[in-house]
Amino acid sequence: MNRLVSDRAARLVVIGRVAGVYGVRGWIKVISSTEPPEAILDYPSWQLRNGSNWRSMALTEGRRHGKGILARLASCDDRDVARTLVGAEIAVPRSELPDPGPDSFYWTDLEGLTVRTVAGVELGVVDHLLETGANDVLVLKGERERLIPYVRGAVVTDVDLEQGVITVDWDPEF
Repeated sequence: MNRLVSDRAARLVVIGRVAGVYGVRGWIKVISSTEPPEAILDYPSWQLRNGSNWRSMALTEGRRHGKGILARLASCDDRDVARTLVGAEIAVPRSELPDPGPDSFYWTDLEGLTVRTVAGVELGVVDHLLETGANDVLVLKGERERLIPYVRGAVVTDVDLEQGVITVDWDPEF
């Protein structure tokens, strides 16, 4: 495995955030980015970041509650401790996520890749993606910001994670 691919596997992927506290025994309310939302409870060890530092906390229990998720973490046994976690991002290593399947990618796999046209013109690097409803959009940073629809076949002709390159059928002047 080349360095680029192994670096991506070690990267932390944000899968939710702590939205509030629930009760007096250290439970937290969680907003999940997983699909389905309760899949966030499948990861026994969470990395939490409130500010600039990550810290590891073990998930001891969790459940669906109405439209939300409730969770309890090890060493978080009262409301005051839980309150310090409000606003924290919840992440897991990319290597713990299930395989997305053939020709499917997590957004985090695409971020940081170089985008080139089929003619070899470099357009920039994927900074992030946007969900528009019709299709996802690659947001590129380079000599200028570009928005390119992520439409497999018609626009995105190849994704090579090993080389770190996305090839697109796109006019570089657009």
